Amino acid sequence: MQGVCFASWASRIPTFKASMGLNDAELGSILFALPAGQIITMFFSAKLTTHFGSKKMLRATAPLYAIALTFLALASTGWQLAAFLVLFGITGNLCNIALNTQGVAGENYYGKPIMSSFHGAWSIGNLTGALIALGLVNLKLGMYTHFWIIALISLTNVVFSSKKLLNYNKPDAIVEKTKFFTMPQGILVLLGVIAFCSMATEGTMFDWSAIYFEDVVKLPHNKAIIGYASFMFMMASGRFLGVYLIGKFGRKNLLQISGAIISIGMALAVIFPNLIVAIFGFMLIGLGVSSIVPMVYSIAGNNKKVPAGKAITMVSSIGYFAFLFGPPLIGYVSQLSSLRYSFGIISVFGLLITFLITKIKAIN
Repeated sequence: MQGVCFASWASRIPTFKASMGLNDAELGSILFALPAGQIITMFFSAKLTTHFGSKKMLRATAPLYAIALTFLALASTGWQLAAFLVLFGITGNLCNIALNTQGVAGENYYGKPIMSSFHGAWSIGNLTGALIALGLVNLKLGMYTHFWIIALISLTNVVFSSKKLLNYNKPDAIVEKTKFFTMPQGILVLLGVIAFCSMATEGTMFDWSAIYFEDVVKLPHNKAIIGYASFMFMMASGRFLGVYLIGKFGRKNLLQISGAIISIGMALAVIFPNLIVAIFGFMLIGLGVSSIVPMVYSIAGNNKKVPAGKAITMVSSIGYFAFLFGPPLIGYVSQLSSLRYSFGIISVFGLLITFLITKIKAIN
């Protein structure tokens, strides 16, 4: 559900850009609003999830996220779109923290490292949302109708699936009263920086891939979503393969390999921006980022010193700053130089992931 909603927004970014007459820098400034909303919730999302439980939080925030999507279609100016994106970000991240805490509960319930599969379900939703958008754009259906169709499907899904959510309180975690907000320390900081690098890449692909295929690869507006869809296809596939790959290579080796794949894929798409090579490059990027954040959240959530919801929030607090600064930076650099050059800068993050993993010892 969350993946379908997010993809519905992301796939329509070129439409917002064209209808509002925005240049890359102006679009980048507006894109700052969604992660700003996500960052706002970092100061209280863990407290709410710990107090009410992830099950109740998810039941409350998932419907709000679907409804917030429909507000985006009401925007007729950049300021209105930015305001609605803040709301979309707030509801989305409250839902996200509850979802990932449920993922940790699932890992403990089954006794297997299956967080990647849960994130794979999000990616399948994202791919589904992108394909639905591709069809509706070619049918020339308006955004308001498009977003309400997605919202109604999502609300129906919440009604039928929420009964299967798990009640989860980590038995070996610290349960005494804690501060309203606690700065992450030690391994959680490094995990947060790794998440930052991966999320910066993801954010770039979410917000700019369709525009890259339209402006650089030169696809027609109604076909440009293919770039986003190819990225999401491999991201989803990689996440469902995550359990097998972790068992074969181990988390540490897989994280290092993933960082290298990101850099290779981005370099191919930038150096050879024709349709076939760009699609292949975007698919490699999707494969590279697919398991990084799920593995990082799983490692953080299963530590022995901090409750799962709080540990995930600490790591994601750092990671989400990538969504705050990454996509807007792409817009500003693109306005000063070119979109290809700004995408090239992002390839450095893959190499940084590969390097940082060597600094963490307690990963198997």
